[in-house]
Amino acid sequence: MCRGAWAKAPGLLGGVVLSAGLGIILLTTSLGHDIQAASYDLPFAWRPTVYPNEVAMVYLDDASYEQLHQKYTEPWSRAILAKLLKRLTADGAGAVVFDIVFSDALDPVTDQQFADAMSENGKVIIACDWSIAYYAGRSAEQAGSKFTPPLQLFNEHAVDIGASALFPEEGEYIRQYKPTIPNEQTNTLAWSTALLVRPSFNESNSLRDTPFWMNYYGPEYALPLVSLYKAVAENDPNVPAGFFRNKVVFVGAKLQTRLAPYRKDEYSTPFSYLPDDKWMPGVAIHATAFLNLIRGDYLREFPWWVNRVLIIAFGILFGVGLVLCRPLWAVVFGLLPILPIAYADYYAFDRYHYWFPWLIVVAVQIPVAIVWAVTYNSVRLHVEKRLIEQSLALYLSPKLVKKFAANPQLMKPGAKKQLLTILFTDIADFSAIAEGMDSDELARLMNAYFQSAVQNCIHATDGTVVKYLGDGIFSFWNAPDPQADHAYRACEAALRFCALSAQRINGRELITRLGLHTGVANVGNFGSDQRFDYTGIGENINLAARMEGLNKYLGTRVLLTGETQKEVASRLVTRYLGLFRLKGFEKAVAVYELTAFLEKEAESRPLRERFAAALEKFAKQDFAGAEAAFRRVQEISPQDGPAQFYLEQIQELRAAAALPPEWNGAITLKDK
Repeated sequence: MCRGAWAKAPGLLGGVVLSAGLGIILLTTSLGHDIQAASYDLPFAWRPTVYPNEVAMVYLDDASYEQLHQKYTEPWSRAILAKLLKRLTADGAGAVVFDIVFSDALDPVTDQQFADAMSENGKVIIACDWSIAYYAGRSAEQAGSKFTPPLQLFNEHAVDIGASALFPEEGEYIRQYKPTIPNEQTNTLAWSTALLVRPSFNESNSLRDTPFWMNYYGPEYALPLVSLYKAVAENDPNVPAGFFRNKVVFVGAKLQTRLAPYRKDEYSTPFSYLPDDKWMPGVAIHATAFLNLIRGDYLREFPWWVNRVLIIAFGILFGVGLVLCRPLWAVVFGLLPILPIAYADYYAFDRYHYWFPWLIVVAVQIPVAIVWAVTYNSVRLHVEKRLIEQSLALYLSPKLVKKFAANPQLMKPGAKKQLLTILFTDIADFSAIAEGMDSDELARLMNAYFQSAVQNCIHATDGTVVKYLGDGIFSFWNAPDPQADHAYRACEAALRFCALSAQRINGRELITRLGLHTGVANVGNFGSDQRFDYTGIGENINLAARMEGLNKYLGTRVLLTGETQKEVASRLVTRYLGLFRLKGFEKAVAVYELTAFLEKEAESRPLRERFAAALEKFAKQDFAGAEAAFRRVQEISPQDGPAQFYLEQIQELRAAAALPPEWNGAITLKDK
């Protein structure tokens, strides 16, 4: 599965540089903002909605504008807001927070009523505002009045004020909440409310000067909410007496219409992917921040150095680990950790309120490491394979080259028993033909001969050339790849040899003699790790070689044993030539001549029939009848080698001692 690391040092270094380097860039620069933001957002979509009960929302929404006959272009009637405060006081609300800047005097009577209601409640926080231009990097002089305080009357009766300003990212996203206004001493609404409700939550808290990550409990509806007109109505069944008891009530705008005189106070959150929850009112964000503070469940990010260590560690792990694996396993091992990493981040988020920019790992570092590992190893393996193929192609067939290159295990010593059809070739009288020739010219002519023989005969039938034996070739079929019709393929190759255009050397035609046999042999790599010889060994290999040598006695070109003939009898034309006891083999071998493809069967039928009749007489020791019969064969083919061979054998047998009664016509050859 995995390979040695030292040979892959460039790939390992490249994997680390790409994976870890890209991760650090995305972690520490603005290029990674979006993917870090997505890492923060996604766990909210997986976590079930949480429903806090410490707060309640009262919205100045479109329905309230309509039911209470308020104009969008004018501030809300403070008489209505005073009525709301009286209701909340009567219900025993824990505190009331207005995300409204009461900066202008309206009607003195209703203004005083509202101020008195604040005093009666005793726990009312109202909003102030700050100039956005000031916080966009401009100076106070450039921005004009940066601070908008509430009316002095209300400021005196409220228990505290808090800045309503929020500082969204691009796209109006609120992911971090600033407890105080930067470079100022004014608290924001959530911080002021937390100090009021829980005095032990003092200003020395380390969060005061540090923005914290918001932990949204769900879409807007996760917080208990009610429209203002229902909160001030008499006996509304949806808002019964005591509805607001012990709750911190946040009051603010929630408008769907665009008729309001100012930009709507709405922002994007991790739940903005939901069609009905694209925007969350600013007052709901202040309420959520307040809950985060008093619950202590605001989100924390790991220290900067921890994030860097983790990103570098993941970069090294995947940059190195995947390069050590084959391409397929690199993909598998790269994809497997994605879910565990995502779950680990979610577990830390849900249980311990920590978040980590995990998408840098699973969406960037792992894919980059996979692509690099697959690309590097694919290129490296291709180069290695090409080098192996170039080396093996010097002496192995194309098919065997591919086999070795695809499976280096074949290059190790070892063999197995395999049924083969074996072919040996030899050029008749080659020594005499080549005598006196220039060596370079002889080499050129022989190379042309081997090129034609191998390409057009052996490789054309998917045979494996094992080795060259002087002017001969040793090859077999059914290894290294199995071939159901291996015997036929070998015989087809032999007939292709016979059909080759005749080559001439020194004015003499090159005649190739071939011997075939089908049998089991030990096939494999015989040798060492450094030097090997893919070949076949066994008596069946030797028998095929003996069949090739038998051609010179019988005057034939292609001989095959009975084992091969059985496999091809229905597809090729053969002539039975009798039984032969060859040197080194005790048992007589049935020998056949391969003559043609089946479509040419009729052309040689008379010859084969006469020869079979003559051979039958010969086996019965009817030498006179056999001699006459073999001469009738010569009437059809005067140059027929097997007929001439048997005529000579008849003369020798007549001169020899009497044959044993069990003799069946087998010819014993003393030479190879």
